[in-house]
Amino acid sequence: MESYIITYDLKNSSKNYDDLIDKIKNYPKWAHVNESVWVVKSNTSATDIRNNLKTVADSNDSLFVATLTGVAAWRNIIDDSDVLRECL
Repeated sequence: MESYIITYDLKNSSKNYDDLIDKIKNYPKWAHVNESVWVVKSNTSATDIRNNLKTVADSNDSLFVATLTGVAAWRNIIDDSDVLRECL
C-alpha cells in the first residue's frame, strides 16, 4: 500500500466539506494533518484517488494528490502523531 498526501481548496465558501471528508475517511488508513491536508494509505493510484474525490468537488475546486516517501516531520497536527505514523 502506498501513502498519499491530499490537499484541497473548495472555492465556494458555503461548500460543505462533509462529502469530501467522508470519501477520504473511506481509505484503509487516514490521518488529518491540517484543515485541508490529509494523508491516506491506498492500493490505488494518485490519479484514482483524485478522480474519486473530484466526484464530490465543484469544477473550480482544487485537489492535489501525491505519493509520499514516508519521510516526514511535523508539529501541531490535528490527528495524533501515532495515527499519522501509521499512514506514512
